[in-house]
Amino acid sequence: LRHALERFGPRLAQIYGQGECPMTITTLTKAAIADREHPRWLDRARSAGRPFACVEVIVADATDNPAPAGESGEILCRGDVVMEGYWQDGPASAEALAHGWLHTGDVGAFDSEGYLHLMDRSKDVIISGGSNIYPREVEEVLLRHAAVREVSVLGRPDRKWGERVVAYVAGEADAGALDELCLSRLARFKRPRDYVFLNELPKNNYGKVLKTELRKLDAAEIAAQALERGSPRRKK
Repeated sequence: LRHALERFGPRLAQIYGQGECPMTITTLTKAAIADREHPRWLDRARSAGRPFACVEVIVADATDNPAPAGESGEILCRGDVVMEGYWQDGPASAEALAHGWLHTGDVGAFDSEGYLHLMDRSKDVIISGGSNIYPREVEEVLLRHAAVREVSVLGRPDRKWGERVVAYVAGEADAGALDELCLSRLARFKRPRDYVFLNELPKNNYGKVLKTELRKLDAAEIAAQALERGSPRRKK
């Protein structure tokens, strides 16, 4: 970002939205991105910006009430630009627009200046031992390793902890090096307990990693491990 600002000047802006509220949930303005003298410039640059004037945006608790600044929750918005519903899908529309708010499915938090920070998709949050683990946080650490090309983190069912962290990695790094990296930058309970190495991660036509496909692969991996454990061993 610093290099781009030096090259192109104050021409960069960022917007956050989705098809249900097209391109109009929050914006990080050109002025905010260009103001590198501001003491919190880096925090601002990492954010999704502030809400557009045409929408109301909150970070909600479990009862869809606004959460205090600094606390995470699902991002909800409402306004004239929000969709009326999904075409011929009443149940999905009712769920997405419950209590008069569009439920984005994204988890985030507002800071003290009203900037929205995205954390992850709510359905991707891993709950291990009662603690929330955001895959994006773990992925960003793993991507620091020079030999990691792609990575996607998900939760694998675990009888003791509820879920445990599993990392799917495309690259030449070994598990020991990645574990050491995670231990140096993450709380111990957030580090992956298992690493699965692939040549390439499954993606859609837009280049987005498909966690749904990875979950299918992981389910097959779990089934294979269970079958191996249950197979009778031959006596020599």
